[in-house]
Order: sequence, then structure tokens, then C-alpha cells
Amino acid sequence: MILEIDNVELYYSNRPILNSIYLKAETGKVTGILGRNGCGKSCLLNIIFGSLQPKYKLIRIDGKPILKPLFRTNLVSLLPQHQLASNAIRIKTLFKLLNVDWFEFIRDFESFAFYWDSKVSTLSGGERRVLETYLILKSDKQIILLDEPFSHISPLFIEKFKGLIQLEKQRKAIIITDHYFKEVIESSDDLYLLKNGCTKLIEHIEELEDYQYLNPHTL
Repeated sequence: MILEIDNVELYYSNRPILNSIYLKAETGKVTGILGRNGCGKSCLLNIIFGSLQPKYKLIRIDGKPILKPLFRTNLVSLLPQHQLASNAIRIKTLFKLLNVDWFEFIRDFESFAFYWDSKVSTLSGGERRVLETYLILKSDKQIILLDEPFSHISPLFIEKFKGLIQLEKQRKAIIITDHYFKEVIESSDDLYLLKNGCTKLIEHIEELEDYQYLNPHTL
């Protein structure tokens, strides 16, 4: 599957946020989006998902335009930048609703084993992020959008998720963005920089220095 988003125009109070956007993601690859705070990365993911309506956009799957919000096609899951699940829901209910294997989860994240019957509200912020990221990543959708999956979690869990992302991409198209730019770069097969409302395909890491996103010798 090849997902393309093109010609996005988004304005807030007549101020342009996104314009001349093009991005491609495909099954078997991780597509990374880098950019400074406030440049519109989260907006772009929400536009792709269909929860944010811009002035204009064109989304294609395998060359065919998708005219309805992508989430209505049952092809996509989004990990939002902020909390996903209700505090009152029990963790076992989430796994059952999303048809994700609990025992597979605790094989990778053993410290969660005793949370099976607990409510989401009992988790710390970092634990909650681990849980929600795992559920979205392991969902049965073909397109996975991850907004800051590495933020607020321990380095050990970051490494585990980097490994899981590589496994899951074999049967999914994954788009990822995070302020942890090194993790995004290491995880991505294709990389875009979002700057001045436009996406730029990065073919060589040195281009990130040319576009003044990274300082020399940062990596």
C-alpha cells in the first residue's frame, strides 16, 4: 500500500500553517517527519487521520483519491500527542477492544503484568504513554500514525519501541514524528523536514544542517 498526501493548505486566523505539502508512506517503510516546535507536525498527522480539516488536501491510496476522512476507511490508527484513553477504562478492556495480545505485551514490558485489571488512571504518565503507543502500534490497521511515541518514556522502553516499529513496518505503513530527532532518524526509511509550512524530502542527513534544523556534529 502507498499512501500519499499532497497540496495541503492549512490556515489559522488567516495565517498560513501548512502549504505545498507532499508526503509519501508505504507498507514496509517508516516515514519520519522532523521539524521545530509549532511547525505543524501534529496538525499534519491529524489532517492525514481526518480529524482536522484543512482548506485543501488530497489523499491518495495506491493512486486512488480518498474523499472521506481516512479514519472512516478503517485503515488507520493515530497515537495523538496527548492522552488517548479515558482514565476510567480498565486496561484489560482496552486490549480486548483493540484485539491486542496482552501476553505478548507483558513479554516485552514485564513490569506491566500486574496492571491487567487496573484502570488507566493508576498508570504514571510514562507508563500510560508506553501502553497507548503499544496498543496503536500493534493494532490491526494498515496505516499507523505516531505523534511523539518516544517522549516521556525511559530509554529502555524507547529501544524496545524502536525494535517493535521495525517489526511492525513489515506489514504496515508507519509515519512517525517526535522531538527525539535521533530516534526518528534511526527508525525511518524515508525522512521529511517540515519547515516554513512545506515538506522537504531529506536524502542525506547533512541536508538537515543546510536547512538549519541541526547544528554540525549534532549526530
